[in-house]
Amino acid sequence: MSEEKTVDVSIQDLLQLVVDENASDLHVAVGTPPVYRIHGKLHPLDTHPLKAKDTERLIQSIVPEKYQNDLQENGGADFAFSFEGQARFWVSVFKQKGSMSMALRLIPTTLISLDDMGLPAQIQELLYKPRGLISVTGPTGSGETTTLASMVNVINEERDCHILTIEDPIEYYHPHKKSIISQREIGVDVPSFSEALRRGLRQDPDVMLVGELRDLETMEAAITAAETGHLVLATLHTTGAAPTVDRMVDAFPSTQQEQIRIQLSISLLAVIS
Repeated sequence: MSEEKTVDVSIQDLLQLVVDENASDLHVAVGTPPVYRIHGKLHPLDTHPLKAKDTERLIQSIVPEKYQNDLQENGGADFAFSFEGQARFWVSVFKQKGSMSMALRLIPTTLISLDDMGLPAQIQELLYKPRGLISVTGPTGSGETTTLASMVNVINEERDCHILTIEDPIEYYHPHKKSIISQREIGVDVPSFSEALRRGLRQDPDVMLVGELRDLETMEAAITAAETGHLVLATLHTTGAAPTVDRMVDAFPSTQQEQIRIQLSISLLAVIS
């Protein structure tokens, strides 16, 4: 009989428990109760396993309408959202074994200082440069986004400039402090990174943050922006400083690679790996 029972819990109840227990992640999948990750360990909720109609109900209650087509056509959707003013979550919804699953990650709201991260003082000094490219690299989940957010916060507090961020999605919301800060989300405010960068150069930015250098056009625009008087902060999913430079150069056709090496030699300030 217990197998026939549905789980009478709302997504609001589950998210509130994430906040109350300071969990880092929540997993929703068929055949298991909702599962929380707390201090690195998985903790299933004391309830019946979820059935397909349970996961569909929970997922449909949280997926914005504009992502419904992605979910149906591509089998998945990624987005961020705010929960009742208490927290922000990064959400990945996906199909597996013919049913719907969802993974939610709590986005920390308190920015960690560069000192607390253990970054050397030289890193902060780079944030006062008038132009150039700073790349923060590492495998997914290694803290690139948090590092970039803290770097933006230093600039926001210490410099009077216009900071333009291009993110997919926006994870940390930055209020205006000493600087003016404009945050553009891919798929919401602008269709692509390359388009946002191209248009961004006309928006009088002093500092530009690019959430990810994912394609040739975006890399080219970021390098050009760094050359032409902007401080550009960006991420790449590489595993070291040297591979980062190789990855950027190799993204270009062989006929352009020598020119890109020259441009990087002039504009690349640092690779933080």
